[in-house]
Amino acid sequence: MINRELIRLRIVQLTYAYYQGDGKPMDVAEKELMFSFDKAYELYLYLLSVLVKVHRLAIHKNEARIARMTRQGNNPNGIFPEKMLAENKFLVQLNENETLIAYMEKKKEWIEEEAFIKKLYTTFTESSIYELYLTKEEFDYEADREVVRKLYKTFVQGNEDFDNLIEDHCIYWNDDKFLIDSFVLKTIKRFTPESTPAQELLPKFSSDEDSEFALQLFRAVIARADETREIIRANARNWDLSRMAYMDVIIMQIALAEILEFPSIPLSVSINEYLDIAKVYSTPRSASYINGLLDNAVTKLRAEGIILKERSAK
Repeated sequence: MINRELIRLRIVQLTYAYYQGDGKPMDVAEKELMFSFDKAYELYLYLLSVLVKVHRLAIHKNEARIARMTRQGNNPNGIFPEKMLAENKFLVQLNENETLIAYMEKKKEWIEEEAFIKKLYTTFTESSIYELYLTKEEFDYEADREVVRKLYKTFVQGNEDFDNLIEDHCIYWNDDKFLIDSFVLKTIKRFTPESTPAQELLPKFSSDEDSEFALQLFRAVIARADETREIIRANARNWDLSRMAYMDVIIMQIALAEILEFPSIPLSVSINEYLDIAKVYSTPRSASYINGLLDNAVTKLRAEGIILKERSAK
């Protein structure tokens, strides 16, 4: 699940904190880096558990409706919002998933959580997306899974109230949710009618290589700090390092460390990834400046034979 986009972002954040904290011991910094990945994966499980909690609320409401209608002598069968959500085939699978059950048994519920789940349930069931779903003639598995995906994408992804709620409970989640949301949507599409309670969710890392990449890159950033700062200084066009935005320097150091340390990664990939980070985490003009400086630096490093790959490599 944790891919290189998230790894690079986390290393920018941790490197910034590393230098701001007067250089904590490297082993401590590495443990903090890996702990931050643990928390990112926890957020992934938590977001999936939100859907389970909405489903369980629907089950409770449906049971109450059946009991009420039975007492009144009415037929409880038919198409009702709570009934169709309670019987949603995908949500039934998610509610039985062994990995999620184990996670939810250990996690303590936040005080604000119950109110949020109730609000989200109401938002789901009163939405035009759900109303359209209820007009279907046949409620097959594909329709059930797709309506959950649409509801999540519309009302959970980008939900500012929810974003604020989770940020209050974990500082590591401040910048992760938008990316983790995409992993939740990917997970929803991985389920099939044949999925069992043992259905695997996304692994913590997309591959073993990505876990190794994270530690190797972080170590290279610190070990090559003097070297990369000198490269920046030499290509700064009469700008002293002290006059540059501190985050810009950090981003360029990490980009250069990756370029020098990983010859198999195309230059265009490395540079573009850090330009995207700069657009979000630094000044409005940073990406353009960083691009120009890195381009100059790469041209010189290639001329000196220090790097061999081309900027336009795919």
